Amino acid sequence: MLTLRVIRLDKLVAMISRYVANDIGQKYIEPPPFDLEGSYKDSSSTSPLVFILSPGVDPMLSLLKFAEGKGRKVDSISLGQGQGPHAERMMKTGQKEGSWIVLQNCHLFVSWMITLEKLVEEMDPKVVHANFRLWLTSYPSPAFPVLILQNGVKMTNEPPKGLRANLMTNLSAIPEERFEATTKPDSWRKIMFGQLLFFAVILERRKFGPLGWNIAYEFTDGDKDVCLTQAELLVNDYEVIPYQVISALTSDVNYGGRVTDSWDRRLIANQLNAFVCPEMLDVDYKYSTSGNYKTIAGDTKESYLAYVESLPVNAFPEIFGLHDNADITCAQKETFTLFETVLSLQPRTSSGGGKSRDEVLDEQAGEILGLMPAPFNVEVVQDKYPTVYEESMNTVLQQECVRYNKVIVKVQNSLKDIRKALVGEVVMTSELEQMGNQLFVNQVPELWAKVAYPSMKPLASWVPDLLKRLSFIQDWFDSNKPQVFWISGFYFPQAFITGVMQNHARKYQVPIDTVTYGYGVRDDMMPETAAAPEDGAIVHGLFIEGARWDSNTHLLGESRPKELYTTMPIIHLLPVANRLPPTDGFYQMPVYKTLSRFGVLSTTGHSTNFVMTLEIPTDQSQNHWIKRGVAGVAALNF
Repeated sequence: MLTLRVIRLDKLVAMISRYVANDIGQKYIEPPPFDLEGSYKDSSSTSPLVFILSPGVDPMLSLLKFAEGKGRKVDSISLGQGQGPHAERMMKTGQKEGSWIVLQNCHLFVSWMITLEKLVEEMDPKVVHANFRLWLTSYPSPAFPVLILQNGVKMTNEPPKGLRANLMTNLSAIPEERFEATTKPDSWRKIMFGQLLFFAVILERRKFGPLGWNIAYEFTDGDKDVCLTQAELLVNDYEVIPYQVISALTSDVNYGGRVTDSWDRRLIANQLNAFVCPEMLDVDYKYSTSGNYKTIAGDTKESYLAYVESLPVNAFPEIFGLHDNADITCAQKETFTLFETVLSLQPRTSSGGGKSRDEVLDEQAGEILGLMPAPFNVEVVQDKYPTVYEESMNTVLQQECVRYNKVIVKVQNSLKDIRKALVGEVVMTSELEQMGNQLFVNQVPELWAKVAYPSMKPLASWVPDLLKRLSFIQDWFDSNKPQVFWISGFYFPQAFITGVMQNHARKYQVPIDTVTYGYGVRDDMMPETAAAPEDGAIVHGLFIEGARWDSNTHLLGESRPKELYTTMPIIHLLPVANRLPPTDGFYQMPVYKTLSRFGVLSTTGHSTNFVMTLEIPTDQSQNHWIKRGVAGVAALNF
């Protein structure tokens, strides 16, 4: 396993599973079945039953069916602001009458959790009706009362793992009579199956991380049920099936209403095109290039279940529109998650024989301190590169120095403080203790990350990367504006991109809001020898995930096997006034600072991760690369 850790990260989780099954027992790698009856038997009138929620799973339907079988009355309320008094009244009524009370989404009402804990603590088995049960649902939350977790019965029900399992579960839940529910039963069955397959696909895309979705959305069975109901009504009520209406309701309203990232909205609309279209009514219509996933001529529920049973247990990336390399990305993601979990459980002490933990930390802090340069002298920078109308790059340089100074000062001061704390000269605060824990396991301290640029690198890579960035800024100061800009070296690259555009607008006396970028991929030039252009700027340092640049065809091409990221050639950013964007032959590729892709709006109104959009030449349709999840990134995670 140590060998695999070094050479094949993507195979490590599978090897660990095999080891556990062989040496400890098969049952330890198989999730136990969801058993409401068993959990109910373990509970009492004063011990709550807690559903720990998972994305894509709503336990309410199972609970209501279970309560119906037991002949119990169920009253439920979704917690939120102002619902506290109502929930408290429901609990007291239920305790008197012996009904079941369900408080949903406890994680959304953090301020009321103290009151809930008190109410549960005060429940007296001598007073509370024996049939009373308190059911709670919540996503994992640090605010959830520990007392309730200790005294309650905990349950979780994860969604079926795998596309086939998801399809099988959802198909099995549909009554036989619904397969003949409309005036066009043959068309309806194909549309229903396409909707179910689409639902399974968008759920399973989450396992690929940012390659699948920028944000892991919590699509639920309720979204799926609404889509099916609306599609059934539209198929039944219209002579000609309104595919565009079904698509709009599905991608823009029902599922799309949860999608907040603009690039994810582009993806879900394109993904749906293959699953809701007139062609899907044809026999053997292929949802994937291999034909493993297709429409069938079945007319019964059993025929569809038999077809799903014949599908591969582990879905191939092609059904998601992804490259085969996506499986490697998925497996690596699982491995890193495992590592993070194991590290979080490690004791913060060292065993005897070697250096103590404090000695290791002191040595590590001293080494990093010795590498850190002094902060930039901003006044000297402003004198040499003053703010002038003709050159916005001077302002960009000044701002970069100010931003990087905050990082340098925070790193230096915190390292000095922790060294003093280790020898007892200052108090070891909780912040410093957390910083020490993170340094010890090769993580970038949260103290630094709060003032630094977005990065996914471990500490051992983060420090050299920071030094390289500082060297880039120092070289700019020493030797004037670079001929070629290392775009990955900017703390805030959006300022640089705007600055280049502003220079052009002022040079040619045109309004800046009419200026947009044209792009040229210059695979005939090297960063070391390229000269600054007359207009715009030349940049290097970008990578592509999900595809590669083919220097032979000068087009975007498919990734090579096991090649997850490739270096992008230098790019000429050319501002043009009143430019009409191309309608064909290009892929609109988003560029992010890190592989996580996810960002939040900062006070400037920009995303903290998104940088810009590049137009990359291609001979494939744009839809192909959208499903591939192709994006540019300024920095990798190693």
